[in-house]
Amino acid sequence: MKKVLIIANLFHSSPRVPEVVKYLSEFGWEPTILTIPAKETPQNYSEYLLNPFKKDKIIKTPYQGDIFWLWRKIFRLFGFDMNKSILNQTKEKTGITSQKSFIDFIFNFYQAIFGYPDDEKGWEKPALKTADKLFEKEKFDAIISSSSPVTVHIIASKLKDKYKIPWLADFRDLWTQNHNYSYPWWRKIFEEKLELRTILPADALITVSYPWAEKMKILHKKEEIYTITNGFDPENINFPPIPLTEKFTITYTGQIYTEKQDPLKILVALKDLISNGTINPNDVEIRFYGPEYLWLQKEIEKYKLSSVVKQYGIISKEVSLKKQWESQILLLLNWEDKQEKGVYPGKVFEYLVAQRPILATGGFGLDVVEKLLNETETGAYISTIDGIKKSLIKFYLEYKQKGKISFKDNLEIINKYSAREMAKGFVNILNKLSND
Repeated sequence: MKKVLIIANLFHSSPRVPEVVKYLSEFGWEPTILTIPAKETPQNYSEYLLNPFKKDKIIKTPYQGDIFWLWRKIFRLFGFDMNKSILNQTKEKTGITSQKSFIDFIFNFYQAIFGYPDDEKGWEKPALKTADKLFEKEKFDAIISSSSPVTVHIIASKLKDKYKIPWLADFRDLWTQNHNYSYPWWRKIFEEKLELRTILPADALITVSYPWAEKMKILHKKEEIYTITNGFDPENINFPPIPLTEKFTITYTGQIYTEKQDPLKILVALKDLISNGTINPNDVEIRFYGPEYLWLQKEIEKYKLSSVVKQYGIISKEVSLKKQWESQILLLLNWEDKQEKGVYPGKVFEYLVAQRPILATGGFGLDVVEKLLNETETGAYISTIDGIKKSLIKFYLEYKQKGKISFKDNLEIINKYSAREMAKGFVNILNKLSND
């Protein structure tokens, strides 16, 4: 069996990397993971996903911490929870509820200066030292690095130069072409040069959608950029389906990217339908699981929906799956950017195996999410408030008539996006490069 060294922060790379790792050995490749020590939070489920992966193949490099490690120690003295966002807690303690504020600017500026090229740049030296020890003990046939953070590619690039073995650079998120790039223009000038210099030795570049692959071709001047979409673990399919909630529940799990995703559209639509008597507020609940946002709570209260729309905070992976499986509808907040057609919101593939209808709101249509939902016939893609209202009415009427929302079983098509197929995509490239 051939061996591959995978360089990734498991906390950030879940579920893509852990899911791929679970199935690589089925296709003749034994993985070893070089990573950062895990954060002990309910949000971190990389260890859960990797079970029953061999723990001795997960190499956790000694590491002081990201660029905020010292600040965390200082803020702890003032009662901050180290397992929650310092930024969100600072805004909460200062009473700031806006999505973008002066404090957001300060945090961003600090990251722009001291977090170049990313917040985990301090991991490079200890990771390289640990990697050298690994190469002394065993022979690896290839390297895979998966970003973000982009430091993993810098590490892999230096290992490629030293050990002369095939290197696959996997971009779960793009680097300087990132749709969520938030740093000043002057930083991007330097960082783009760093990206080109770092990635030049890579034997293969991989990303998660065709539109992103096309963008990368322009910057990196490569004839071929491979596309391997994210996927779902087939072990997590909701079968047989668990009982649904009695209420007309609409559930969202995960982070909300401010100014990029808009949960207000469904709030406005629901408020109108409750106000005109179309929907009984006693029947419905919208549930948000993930980081709690003061600005979202302010909007919920503004529309007088506090009894209907609730934020429940961060929950574990297992609980998150169960909340999805029991829901009548799953809410997907699509990317609000006319120029960006290649973004798959992180939860869309996880939602597929819940076997519950997906209501994708926002965006501008003709993007990868709309194509995915149409192909799998798993939900409705609605970009406008009026469209959301019509879709909610249709779902609600079915709920009132049947007591539940039906779901079309289309597992044969959905299985094209399984983690096993994802792993097979990586193996095809590994085999091609290792045999050249």
